[in-house]
Amino acid sequence: MDKTTYKAHVTAAFDRAAGSYDRLGVTFFTPMGRRLVERAAPRPGERVLDVGCGRGACLFHAASLIGDSGHALGIDIAPAMIDEARKEAAATGIGNVELRVMDAEFPELPARSFDVVTGSYSLIFLPDARAALPRYAELLADGGRLAFTSPVFDDDSFPFLPPVFTELIPRSLLENLPPQWRPEELQRRFNSWLADEGDLRRTLESAGFGEVAITDEPVDLVAPSGEAWVTWSHTQGMRLLWEHLPADDRERLRVRLTEALDAMRTDGGPLTIETPVRYVTARVTR
Repeated sequence: MDKTTYKAHVTAAFDRAAGSYDRLGVTFFTPMGRRLVERAAPRPGERVLDVGCGRGACLFHAASLIGDSGHALGIDIAPAMIDEARKEAAATGIGNVELRVMDAEFPELPARSFDVVTGSYSLIFLPDARAALPRYAELLADGGRLAFTSPVFDDDSFPFLPPVFTELIPRSLLENLPPQWRPEELQRRFNSWLADEGDLRRTLESAGFGEVAITDEPVDLVAPSGEAWVTWSHTQGMRLLWEHLPADDRERLRVRLTEALDAMRTDGGPLTIETPVRYVTARVTR
């Protein structure tokens, strides 16, 4: 699949998901985004760029920390995500936030115009994130910081999902997927530089960053029920897989996951899945 087609698929998927993205009673992106911002530590008056901002899980928390003297710009390739984030900014009266539709692989922004760049679960969707990293180094002022999250990839795990789903998703259900959306191809695409800490560190250093810190820590993904998780999974990265499964396979997978996840709940309480997340921070070397 060429880059243009891939980006069109990603844009369309997140456009369709924007109305319910991170709004279905499932908590994950917001606590992960707040933790990433804590690690980036934006200060009053600083200029923050949030890459793949979605509906603002990182952006709005960063805006609250930089204050009225600072400025936070959120970019996303999906226009509907930007529309939803604008509505939220207007409803909450946040005045130091700007939102733009933009291809994060080629950010059209002035050099050295930001002090902090954040990206939570967004760099993984860039067709060539490694090539984009030097562009972000150029956007940062001297000593500026980069902070992003990704899944903790493992060769045996299913892309985007906590390890528990490796056993819950039968590989036989995925045989009818187009080759470019099969787990092994997604693993190849995303694991090539993010999975190994040495490769990740070398990639960042060659892009113009130093003081690289890589920390894996869990975030609890909490959903009211198995059905709620399945519905929510259609609003994030897994939507790309749901949309490419034949209808019969989608239904079989929906039933299997709903039943298996509900079996993990205790006394009718919420479903809680400990999800490993990789937090990466670095500083531009000039």
